[in-house]
Order: sequence, then structure tokens, then C-alpha cells
Amino acid sequence: MKQPMKSPAAMLAPGRVLTIANVAEGAEGLVISDLARAIAAQPKRPAVSLAVVCRDGARMQQLARALEFFAPDIAVMQIPAWDCQPYDRVSPHSGILAQRLTALAKLSRLTGSDKPLIVLTTVNAVVQRVPARDQVAAQALSVAPGNVVPMDSVVAWLEHNGYTRSSTVREPGEYAVRGGILDLFPAGLDQPVRFDFFGDSLESIRTFDAETQRTHLDMRGLDLVPVSEFQLTTETIRRFRMGYVAAFGAPERDDQLYEAVSEGRRHPGMEHWLPLFQERMDTLFDYLDGATIAIEPQGEDAARERFTQIADYYEARREALDQPGSGAIYKPLPPDKLYLSEPEWTKLLGDVPLARLTPFAVPEGSSEVFDAGARQGRNFAPERADGNVNVFEAVVGHIGALQSQRKKVIVALWSEGSRDRMGAMLRDHKLLNTTSVNTWRIVQATPRNETMLAVLGMESGFETGEFAVISEQDILGDRLVRPRKASRKLDNFISEVTSLATGDLVVHVEHGIGRFVGLQTLEVSGAPHDCLELHYAAETKLFLPVENIELLSRYGSDSANVELDRLGGGGWQARKAKLKNRIREIAGELIKIAAERQLHEAPKFPLQPHVYDEFCARFPYDETEDQLGAINSTLKDLEIGRPMDRLICGDVGFGKTEVALRAAFAVALEGKQVAVVVPTTLLARQHSRTFTERFKGFPVNVAQASRLVSTKDLTQTKKGLADGSVDIVVGTHALLGKAIKFKDLGLLIVDEEQHFGVSHKERLKQLRAQVHVLTLSATPIPRTLQLALTGVRELSIIASPPVDRLAVRTFVAPHDPLMIREALLRERYRGGQAFYVVPRIEDLAGVKDFLDKNVPEMKVAVAHGQMPPTVIEDIMSAFYDGKYDILLSTTIVESGLDIPNANTLIVHRADMFGLAQLYQLRGRVGRSKLRAYALFTLPAQQKITAQAERRLKVLQSLETLGAGFQLASHDLDIRGAGNLLGEEQSGHIKEVGFELYQSMLEEAIVNLKAGVAEPAADRWSPQITIGMPVLIPEDYVNDLSVRLSLYRRLADLDTDEDIDAFAAEMRDRFGVLPDEVRYLFKVAAIKAYCRRANVEKIDAGPKGAVIAFRDNSFAHPERLVSFIRQHGQAAKVRPDMKVVFLQQWDTPEERLAGTTEILRQLANLAESKKAA
Repeated sequence: MKQPMKSPAAMLAPGRVLTIANVAEGAEGLVISDLARAIAAQPKRPAVSLAVVCRDGARMQQLARALEFFAPDIAVMQIPAWDCQPYDRVSPHSGILAQRLTALAKLSRLTGSDKPLIVLTTVNAVVQRVPARDQVAAQALSVAPGNVVPMDSVVAWLEHNGYTRSSTVREPGEYAVRGGILDLFPAGLDQPVRFDFFGDSLESIRTFDAETQRTHLDMRGLDLVPVSEFQLTTETIRRFRMGYVAAFGAPERDDQLYEAVSEGRRHPGMEHWLPLFQERMDTLFDYLDGATIAIEPQGEDAARERFTQIADYYEARREALDQPGSGAIYKPLPPDKLYLSEPEWTKLLGDVPLARLTPFAVPEGSSEVFDAGARQGRNFAPERADGNVNVFEAVVGHIGALQSQRKKVIVALWSEGSRDRMGAMLRDHKLLNTTSVNTWRIVQATPRNETMLAVLGMESGFETGEFAVISEQDILGDRLVRPRKASRKLDNFISEVTSLATGDLVVHVEHGIGRFVGLQTLEVSGAPHDCLELHYAAETKLFLPVENIELLSRYGSDSANVELDRLGGGGWQARKAKLKNRIREIAGELIKIAAERQLHEAPKFPLQPHVYDEFCARFPYDETEDQLGAINSTLKDLEIGRPMDRLICGDVGFGKTEVALRAAFAVALEGKQVAVVVPTTLLARQHSRTFTERFKGFPVNVAQASRLVSTKDLTQTKKGLADGSVDIVVGTHALLGKAIKFKDLGLLIVDEEQHFGVSHKERLKQLRAQVHVLTLSATPIPRTLQLALTGVRELSIIASPPVDRLAVRTFVAPHDPLMIREALLRERYRGGQAFYVVPRIEDLAGVKDFLDKNVPEMKVAVAHGQMPPTVIEDIMSAFYDGKYDILLSTTIVESGLDIPNANTLIVHRADMFGLAQLYQLRGRVGRSKLRAYALFTLPAQQKITAQAERRLKVLQSLETLGAGFQLASHDLDIRGAGNLLGEEQSGHIKEVGFELYQSMLEEAIVNLKAGVAEPAADRWSPQITIGMPVLIPEDYVNDLSVRLSLYRRLADLDTDEDIDAFAAEMRDRFGVLPDEVRYLFKVAAIKAYCRRANVEKIDAGPKGAVIAFRDNSFAHPERLVSFIRQHGQAAKVRPDMKVVFLQQWDTPEERLAGTTEILRQLANLAESKKAA
């Protein structure tokens, strides 16, 4: 028999280590909150019940979220670590410093209390020394309305303690003075506060909103804590100067840190000399007063790692000091001044009660062990992988089994929206009795037969004796409300890039070009309704209900001298009809090209599965979802036997080459030839290396044709192509020359297509009728993009970045030698290399001198396109092998070079490059797991052109990964779509605006493909009047442009699933849906049914509904007749062909439900499902 368990709190004592076993991942929050309560319940209770050391910041955040659920009653304090490297040149983020100091100030004044308190911190934060406890306690300043405090003394305190003065207060740590008013964003508050002084007395303290600068609430008092871990007063400056001289000897002339501090200025990165400002430094353990410390699994390994890391950084700085000219002077303090040493850490841990958590079971009989009994829960991966099993049914079955073992079941979800939907799905699968819970206490009070749904972010669930937690990831393998994927319809994509702004010119399908003035809320049959107000010629207005927003399109960015149309005038309809026919001709031409390809036979390339798998296994990364999608569509295209013409638009470094490799593999193994055409010799070299490497050991011969190959080899390759002994050739556009004959070309791959001119593309076209073509580009030129968007070519977008890829940090700044030097040296300290790109060959010499002067310790290689090919080859190889630190070149590097070790890019005169060029250049860095930096420099004195400025703005805003496609759409809008077939097109676009033109072309193409000859009908949108409020209220979403884009997206949804998913997304972004928005979603659903049933107008009132069909036609009239008969007296057809349904609907809700039901049945009838 087991001895009764002692309380874990009783087993803890200074110097003893207690191991808490079986703490499954996810259960930490529960175990820690119980432990803290047990400790706080003891007779001699410390002020801090429990300090938890997490292995990193992300774990700390996760634990804090879990504690909100498991123990909302326990106070939790977080002490994060600095967010910079040891011995860095940058300061920690002010928000983090503020959070640290707020927590330290609270801890320094704590006396024992009966309420439990948990302190969360990370390994990096614990091993770093902090300012002395008594000093932090003394530094705080308490103020309350009615106190006599001269304003100057408050301002002086702010200056000393690291606050910065600004004109308006937006960020934590800023303050502003205006007359008798002092605005300030204190450390540790969510909102800034406004002090109102009258003379020397403080009249009021109110919080205010940083965005609108309007005040909210009165505060009774305020404790201000510093936002910096040291003060800059005459006293501390003296101490710093003495300490600095004592540690490093007399300062040199250009020691900027020493100068700055002597003048009382703050210097970036000066926190790393913190000990010099303080009399003595304490550790976090001093603040915790002997409280119990719990260490997460792997916490101690993380600490050991950290100690070696600190030592490495220190050594690197020391070595740099001994080499003259190694950048701005950096004299590192010895590690033990700012950090704990390893022996010290071990000793401090040994002096306090310590609890180690571990997810594993510990063998019986070990004395200092407490078994938490939480094991990992079940993961439904096998059911997900098996197509025949429904995951949700398996989950419901598992829940039943657990409940029969007398366990309570909680399903943990990531967000409110996914909780709503998960609840609905489980109920659909016959799970009775579900309830929502928000805290652990409610869980304990809920009976066992109810399944509880909680919003609690955890990666995997766990089970204990009484409870089982199943996480959303266990069930779905991924979160339900994922960030929206890029596979959404391309037109929405464009509509989001080009959202409406007030004052824009818009085009209404029926009425022509007008100006969008704003949203108005009008009364429509007694209920408020949002409408867009449009102004037309001759002072006329049109109000368009928001649910019909898809009838509008933007005119485009070139809207200088455009005449507005007249409402009700015939001019627009005539213009549109004329244009329709012209568009049909254009579309006809495009289709002809495409159709000729469809008629041609192309060889089929079925895959050989086992060989192919072996080939795939050589790809060292996990394919992303989009990448797999692109690969599968490409391979499918190769199997059908019609020539493929596919554009793969993927961001720089997102794995387009892999798609090309696999397609090449399928073709080459069937014995056909593959040609890979690239724009530059360097890229040819790199690709041929990649291809040779991947095809090693397969019966495939890879050759290279470009200037970098000797003439002898080139002749050999040409011969091989003609007699078929070469299977894959990689080369520049020389491959398209007349001199080269292919024996049996099966696939043509064009990489970085934006570099090829029209004549090259014409030559491609001749090859193309019988050949499969695969085009790869990160930033397709507008014409290519337009062809893809209108559906003439197939398009695959790879928009999801490879796992753990970081976005490139982009800075745009005037040319500043210091900043450049700093960036290059930072890269050197990371052991990386840098690109320095100039726009013209004549700039190379000047920049080379500049680099030799400013960073003499870095080796610079110079390359440009006019050098002999062999020289370029040698330089690139040397750079690739790391013999040089910086590659200074013209834009020859922009095309697809892949040097994972280069992670800093500096562009000289960025205003002279095009948007796609800059984007491509930026994609040369950031290809490994490190954070990459791109610095675009502008001339220091001259003004740059407006368009260059717009380009750089767009670039800086597109920091997210995978923005290449958005960029191409912006480019399409800034430059117009260019010419698809002939000169006439831009004139057409002028007549109806860019978006409408695009969509008319798209419709014409779709119709011609389907063989419909007459012009396509206009877009139409049903009118729905139910007399209910239908709008997104301003207090729910107050940003006008966001509201418009939501309306716009809603207007494009056609299926109930899409509408549900969108509702879940809105729920998560903006909170619980108000009634008006719920009605809006219902109306959207009705609208989708109307479209399917060809219903043009519907009016519903208390007595029933009147339905008008478009052109008075219905797909299956005979079914409509029998449907009306079923209703007997309650339905009849009026002489004007409208159908009336008589019903008794007293409340608007009933009206809505009734109308939805009628239309759903009509839609099903119209779509040839048998009468319901």
C-alpha cells in the first residue's frame, strides 16, 4: 500500500530539491497554481509564494495565459529578460525595461500578504544582475491629486529616470509638457496619463487615449517607476566615469559612450555598462526573499547554454578591442559584473527551496518526489491521417469513454471564434451537453456529464485522475482560425490591396464613373441601413446598400482628368456596350493563343512513384502547404497531355526552385529534355550546381550553357542537345538562340521571368506550342500577372514562408557612414557576410574607397556584369566560400543568388532602383534562420522623386514574408497593366477603370472558354429589403476603411462555410458580434441563395414576402409551379410575374428566418437537386 501523499508544500525547505514528476506539457499552469496555493496556506508564508523560471520568453507568455485560466485569483508578475544579445550595441526595448522595473519596484516594497503571488521569469532574466533593491524602492515617485509637487521637480525626475521628451505622447517612456499640463506614458500602464497642475499643486490625474489624445478616467493616485535601470544624475555620472577609468584606463578620444555619459546624454546600448552606474548590484534572488523557486523542464540546460553564450560574446568583443580599427570602440565589462557566474548560480539555487518540474515519471522509492499525475493526453493524428474516419466522431467517442471513467472533460481552444465553431461541430456529431467555461473554478463546479469548452492556448492536452484536457491541436493538428491562407480568390486579393478611400473614383456597373463620398446610415423601411454615398455629374447622388458593394470597382490610380457620368444618362451604357465587343475581340485573341495550346498534344509524363519519393527525400526541408500545392498542380498538368503554361509566383527564397526540380525530374526520367532558362550567368551557375547535386545517381545528364563555360564545353553541350545525350540544360537566353537545336524538348522552365524582353518571349512562344512551360517569379511583371489573373495562364502562389523564416528588417535612411559601418560590423560579429549594391558601374569606385576607409578590417570583393565571365566566376566562388566579407556589386546579384551566409544588404542610392528590383535584392538575404537586415540609403542632400518615395514606402510596409505578390499588384496599380496584345488596351482601361476592365476581360475569357459567343451579362446584385438593421456599427469597428474592406469581403462570399468562417474571424478580431452584424451575415446568406435562384428583388414584411425573378425566368419552371402548389393558398403568382408568399411573421427575427428558408428551397430547386 502506498503511503499517503504529503503536501508538496511541506516537502519544500531551503537547500532541499523536490522533483515534481509527471507534469505533462500543458499541465504546468495547473501544477504551479496548486503549488502556490499550498505554499501560501502555510503558517510562515513568504511574500512571494512561488517564482517560476521558464526556459524562454515564449514559454513565460504561455504560462501566464494558462494561469489566467487555472488561477485567475492569483496575482502574477512577469519579469522578462532584455531583448538584446549580451554585449550588444543596442539598448533593450523601452517597453520591456518598463515592465521589468514595474515588477522590481513592486517586489522591493512587498511585505508578506495572505494572497498568493506568483512571479514568472526566464532563465536569461535570472542570470543577469539587477539594480539594488533598496535603491529601486527609493527611486519610485508617488503622486496624487491635491499634492503640492512643483511641475519642474516631476520633469527633473522623469529626465533622470530615462523618460524621453516628445511633442505628443505615443509610446511608453515618453512625456510632453504643454503649459500647465504634463502628459506622460508611465512604465507598466496600458494608457498614458495627463497631469493637470495649478501653480505648484497637482489638480487631477486622468488617463487618455494615445491615438485620439482624449481623456478617459480620473485616477486617485499614481506610483511612477523609472523606465531605465539607472539614473543619470551628477552622482551616477561621477561614479560611471571613475569606474570606467578604473576598469579600462584613460578613455580614448573618440570613445562615444564615455563622451555621451559625461555630457549627461543617453547612448544606445549603454545598459550593458549598468554596474558602473550603481554602487552595488543585486540578483533577482535578493528580491524574492528566499521564496520557493520552480524550474521548468530543460530550464537548467538553458542556463548552462546562456553562460557559454555570454562568455563567447565577451571574448568576441575582447578580441575586437585588440585589433585596431575594429569599429566604434566597445570596451566590454567582465561577465561577472553584469551576469551571475555558474558557481554563483548553483550556490543561489542551493540556498532556496527548489522544485524541479519534469514531464517524465520518476522511479519509485526516490524520497524527494511528488507525483503530479498529469500524463500526456491522446492525439488524434492517426484519425486525421486516415481518410475513412471522421476525426470529430473519434473525439466524441473518446470524450464518452473518458466520462465513463468518471473524468471531467475540457476541450481547450485558441480563441472565442474557434470555441463557437468547435462547439457547433461537436454538437453536429451528437455530443450532448456542452458548456463554455472560463476559469478552473467553474470546471470544478460543473457536473461530470457536461463537456466543457475553454479558451486556453495550449499545444497539447493532458489527463490526470479526475480531469482530461483535449487541446484543439490534438484534434485538428492545427488551430481552427488559422491566419487566412493566400489561396483565397484572386479578385478579393486585388480588392483588398485596393480598398476604397473617401474621394476615390469608383465605377458602378449600371451607372458608370462616380466619386465615393463616404458611408451614410439611412432609414430603410424603418430600420437603419449602411449605404455608400456616390456623387455623379450634375450634383446627383446615388446611395448603394452595403450588401451590394460588389457592383462597385475602383477606377484605378490614374484618375487625373476623368469626367463623372450622369445618372440615368445613356452615355455609360453605350460606352460599356461598345467596349464589351472590343474586349471580346481581345479576349478572343488571348484565348486563341491559349486554345492553340489546348489543341496541341503534348507528351504525358506520369510519375514513377518510388523513384520520385527517393528524389523528394533529398530535399532537406519540409515542404510548405502552398509549395506542395504548386508541386501537385504542376505534376498534374504534366500528366494530362496538354501543354502546360503555369506561372508560379512565390516569394524570394520560398522554394520555387524545388517545384522546378520536381517537374524537371518527371520529364527527364521519361527521356525528354528539359531547358532551364535564367537571366544571368551567375544564376545559371548556381542552378546547374543545384540540379547536378540533386540528380546525382539518377540516369540524367545535366549541362550548363552560358558565358562562364569554356567554348569547348559549350560545343560539346550543343552537340549533346542535338543528339539527345544531354537531358537537362541550364543556361542564359543564349539557349533561345537560333544556333541551338533540341532533339526532343519536353519542358521549358523560365526562372525570374521579369528579366526577359518581349523578343525572347516571342522565341519562347514558338517553342511553346508543343512544349510544357513553367514560369517562376517572385515579382511577375504586370503583363504576366494580368494574364494569370484573367485566367489565360494557370497560376500557383506560394505565399507561406518556410518554417522558422524571419522577415527581413528594412530600414530606409539617408546615407550615414556610421550606420552603415555599424550594420556591416554587426554582420561580421555574427560571422556572416554582406552585399553592398550600387545602381551604376561608375559608383563602384567611390563606394569601394568609402568601405576601405570606414571598414578597413573587412575584405571587399567587387563584381559587375562587364567583367570577363571567368573573373566573375572566381569572385563569386570565393565569396560563396567565405573568403570575402562584403560583395560590392551592381545589380547582378539581384537574380536568384542563394548565399545563406549573407544576411545584411546595403543598397546605395535606393531611389534609383525599381520596386521589383529592390524587392528581389532584399530577397537575397534572410535565407537562413538568422534575422536579416536590409538598409536602403538615400542621398543625404538631394530630394528624391515622388514615385521613388512611394516605392520605398510600399517596400517598408511590406515587411511580412510572402509579400511579393502584393507587391506585383501594387506595381500593376502604380504602372498600369501594360500591353497584353497591342497598343489599344490602355485606352480601354481609361474608359471604364482598371478593375472593371480586368473583370470584364476575365468574364469574356471564361465565356469564350465555355463556348458562349454573345457578350457576357453585367454583374448584378439582388436587392433585399427585410426592414432590419443591417450594418457594422461604428462602435464595433470604428475604422472606416476596415469597415469597407469587411463589407467588400462579405459581398464576395458565396457559401455558408465561407460566411461562417468569416464570422468566426470577425468574432476574434472585434469581439462578440452585435445583432446588426449577425443580421448582415444572414442577409449575405440570403443574397447567395438569391444569386443561385436568379432572384432579383425580395421584399419581406410582417405579412409575408414578395419575390421578383431576374428577367422573370427560373431555371426549372415546372418545379417552381409545383413548389407554389405545395404552399396552397399561402403562395401565388401575381400578374406582373412576381411570386407572393403569405406568412405571419410578427418579429424581424421570424421574417429573417422565414425568408432564408424559402430562398434556400428555391435555390435548391434551381440547382437541379430534386424538389426538397
